[in-house]
Amino acid sequence: MNKSFARKKVAAEQHLMAVCPKFAAWIHQSGKCTLEPEWTREPFEALVRAVAHQQLHGRAAEAILGRLIALFPDQDFPTPDQVAKLRKPKMRSLGFSEAKTEAIRGIAKATLQGVVPDRVASEALSDQELIARLIPLRGIGSWTVEMFLIFTLGRLDIMPVDDFGVKSGLMHLYGLEEMPKKKRFGPLTDSWSPYRSIGAWYLWRLADSKK
Repeated sequence: MNKSFARKKVAAEQHLMAVCPKFAAWIHQSGKCTLEPEWTREPFEALVRAVAHQQLHGRAAEAILGRLIALFPDQDFPTPDQVAKLRKPKMRSLGFSEAKTEAIRGIAKATLQGVVPDRVASEALSDQELIARLIPLRGIGSWTVEMFLIFTLGRLDIMPVDDFGVKSGLMHLYGLEEMPKKKRFGPLTDSWSPYRSIGAWYLWRLADSKK
């Protein structure tokens, strides 16, 4: 466990409860935030995993990733060089779509070229610098980068406004009649800064509780 991050989560909970009574009630009901980013995961692996999970059930995505990893025994995850050298038909045979095959090969090549930074370099870059680097890559949209920032780098002030679970949670939190549009997020969540990532985590939890 990252002790510094644990302290920041406590500060985030206190801040969110102070700025929003509805949030305070939900935090008391749901308990402490258990978000723990993948502190040792390289950006290359995080982005490949994120692309694999796009528009797929989690189990299906993990099965496909498992077949990719099985091609390279005795290591936790293939290297960018190994993935870049995989032929398209081989990638397709693992279960990746044409679009995901192109996206993942592109991520591998961009990593080798230094466009996708390694873990150490990424930690030195701001959220906006990382977004500017990664969004131009094929298959990488705002949501994918936001998930990377939250769940790999542990960035605390990210609000994924296009995420279905976040929109659903916000709707339930404030008793809205419909899913909130992007323009409504500012008035409703700007006060959560600099801990909007923790706020998003609680919104996911709230959305799950309503299923």
